[in-house]
Amino acid sequence: MKSVALQVLGLAALLVALEPRARAQVPGQIVTTNNGPVSGIVTDQGRKFLGIPYAAPPSGALRWQASAPPQNWSSPRSATQFGSNCPQPASPYASASVNEDCLFLNVYTPPVGRAGGALRNDPVFVWLHPGAFQYGASSDFDPKRLVARNLVVVTVNYRLGALGFLAHPTLSAENASSVGNYGFLDQQAALRWVERNIAQFGGNPSKVTIGGESAGGVSAHAHMVSPGSAGLFQNAIVQSGAYAVTLPTVAQSEPQGTAFAAAVGCANQPATCLRSTAVSTLLANQGAGVSAYLPHVDGTTLPLSIGAAFASGQFNRVHVLEGSTHDEFTLFIAAIFTLQGIPLSPDNYAGLIAGLLQLPAAVAPQLVPLIMAQYPLANYAQIELALAAIGTDAVFACNAAASAQQLTKYVPIWSYEFDDPDAPQVIFPPVGYPYGAYHGSELKYLFDVREPIPGTFTAAQQQLSDAMVLHWSNFVRFGNPNTLQTSVWPRYQPPQTDRVQLLTTPTPQPYTQTAFMQDHKCAFWAQLQAAGAP
Repeated sequence: MKSVALQVLGLAALLVALEPRARAQVPGQIVTTNNGPVSGIVTDQGRKFLGIPYAAPPSGALRWQASAPPQNWSSPRSATQFGSNCPQPASPYASASVNEDCLFLNVYTPPVGRAGGALRNDPVFVWLHPGAFQYGASSDFDPKRLVARNLVVVTVNYRLGALGFLAHPTLSAENASSVGNYGFLDQQAALRWVERNIAQFGGNPSKVTIGGESAGGVSAHAHMVSPGSAGLFQNAIVQSGAYAVTLPTVAQSEPQGTAFAAAVGCANQPATCLRSTAVSTLLANQGAGVSAYLPHVDGTTLPLSIGAAFASGQFNRVHVLEGSTHDEFTLFIAAIFTLQGIPLSPDNYAGLIAGLLQLPAAVAPQLVPLIMAQYPLANYAQIELALAAIGTDAVFACNAAASAQQLTKYVPIWSYEFDDPDAPQVIFPPVGYPYGAYHGSELKYLFDVREPIPGTFTAAQQQLSDAMVLHWSNFVRFGNPNTLQTSVWPRYQPPQTDRVQLLTTPTPQPYTQTAFMQDHKCAFWAQLQAAGAP
């Protein structure tokens, strides 16, 4: 069997070498899109076309409307600088902005002359940035290591926060098929732009992978569910995106939208008033928290929630690479408590658990003792690490495992856990406990990340980074992370194989799903969910 597998992988490598490359002739610097020509940057490492508008500025009458086409242009448009970030408060993730003219994308390509002269047909990776649907920008991620593997990479801005995901009864009356999903519809507009234009940049519009981390991972899941995304991509990479497999309905979010309108002074004539309110006022009154803004189940754009769609098989069937990090929640404990100067007392462990998991007062007395028994403080050096373990397991790890178990009934899936306990700190300063493999720590191993706190790799970490870049680029190219050049990554396919790839230094290695489930106490969390716990 091993020799057959090697022959198959060898054949795949041969096919990519013989892949037809006559789909589109790629000029050196000026590329013509369906909206007009763009002039980018050419280097020995590749080409960059930055700040290309894929939709009209969603301001004025277009605020809280589905994405509209951009205005065409005739002379070459400079694509040498990033476009504006979408409106957001200042954060470690991106700079503050109040500019609604922000629906831009960036295209990165290999050098024109590599691998077949000027005729290329490279696989395409569309990256959706993280930031809890409230922060972040396409400019935060430089994909040069992926581009060096002969991929065309597209990074996308999309509307955030209330401007991207507000649900309000007046907006529902205007257009029930888009309400609460404006930022998600931006992403679909960008995918349609890729379908129409990417061949002119040397990309293959029939070989597109979407991917993202955190909110970007939730987005990738949602595109698997949305009928409007069908056919626009063939593979999906979901990094720490299973934290929101149950999305709110429009009806559930409309009361918050009504309260938001009142807070900004728009209780009367809300649609007209909201569209004329200053962006700074809207941002100042937005909700907070990682789940304050999410795509909405509206019956059209998203007919089902993510978990329900995966369980029933009613989703766009694509190959999936999905996973999480071993210590997801240390970052959130630091942000919520430590870096705010809020001391945590073991005497309040029960109350902290109830607040962390947002347990209603009626059920907290029943569930908290059970959770404390599974995560006794005596097992942890600090209370912060105990809370981080609870958040990691309940919110991220076990939801990722459940998604894998649902998806494998219908589509090929490869599962992973990133676990470098010494991952460089990219966003936040040191705290009095280890961050470990925190939420987003794997991003630096794939991208050059805009970072306020630089971190350097050890030789073993560089080896892991090289392996991950190769796995990710293989998946974009083949819909499978394996080639002869990589460590073996078994497909997650119980009962034949139940392997989760452990992305650790220096070399990734498979370990069993059983070990993963035990490490993160997933049977316990599944029992609570089955018993009706929130």
